Amino acid sequence: MKVAIIGIGLIGGSAAKDLRSAGFCTDITGVGRSAKNCALALELGLVDRIVSKEDAITEADLIILTVPVNILIDELLFILDRISPHQVVTDMGSTKGAIIDAIKDHPNRRQYVASHPMAGTENSGPAAAIDGLFRNKVCIICDKENSDSNAVELVERMYHTLGMRLKYMDAHQHDMHAAYISHISHISSFVLAATVLEKEKDEEAILEMAGGGFESTVRLAKSSPDMWAPIFHQNKQYLLEVMDTYIEKMYHFRNLINKNKTEELRQFMADANEIRKILQ
Repeated sequence: MKVAIIGIGLIGGSAAKDLRSAGFCTDITGVGRSAKNCALALELGLVDRIVSKEDAITEADLIILTVPVNILIDELLFILDRISPHQVVTDMGSTKGAIIDAIKDHPNRRQYVASHPMAGTENSGPAAAIDGLFRNKVCIICDKENSDSNAVELVERMYHTLGMRLKYMDAHQHDMHAAYISHISHISSFVLAATVLEKEKDEEAILEMAGGGFESTVRLAKSSPDMWAPIFHQNKQYLLEVMDTYIEKMYHFRNLINKNKTEELRQFMADANEIRKILQ
C-alpha cells in the first residue's frame, strides 16, 4: 500500500504517524506548498519522500488531501483528472457540500470518498503532528452511495486503523451539523479572545487571573486563521443561521442579568445543563 498525503501539517502529519506505526502502508509520500514544512516533515519522519503532485498521483494507491478548503476543490479536480482506475482519493476537510457539488459530474467521481475526521488541536504545521490524534474520535463519511464500494472500503479501513468511529450522512447535512458543533465553537473562541484583548490591555493581568475555564474557552482562538477563514466562508449558509441563534440567546441571557431575573437566569442555565446527557 502506497499513500500520498497532500498537505503535511497537523492533520496529514498525524495521520501519517499512525498509519505508519500500524503498518497500514509501506510507503508515504508528501506534497506541500512550503519548502520549510516539507523539509520539516522529512526531518520528523512523517513522510518517506517529498515529491511533486504529479508524481504523488502516479505512484499512490490512496491519496489523502489535507489542504485548506479554499484550495481543496481545485486540488481534488486536479487529482481526479489524472487518477487511474485502481486509485482512491479522500479528503479530510471540514466542509463537504461545496466540494461534492463541484465534482459530482466528474467521470472519476466514484473514486473519491468524502470524509471529515472530527479531530484536531489549535496548533498547525508538521511539528504539531501527534500520535493518537484521531483515536476514539468520530469520522463522517458523506454520500458514500456515490463512491465506488471498494474505494469506500479502503477509506473505512484507513479510519479504523486510525482508531475512529464512523458515521454516515449527506454532505449538506454534515455541513449543518458541523456549523453547530464545531464552527460556532471556534467563532465564539475568536470573538471572546478579541473582546478580552480589547478591554484588558494588561497582558500580565490576563495571565495571572486566567483560570482553567478561561483557558479552555479561548484555546481554539489559537487556531490558524488561514485554515478557519475559508471554512467559515465556505459554510456561510449554515453558519449564519447558527450565529443568529447564538446572538439571540446571548441577548436573552444579557436581558435576564440586566433585569435581575435571577430565577429565570438559573433556569436558563439549568436547561443548558441538559447537554450533560449528550456529552458524558
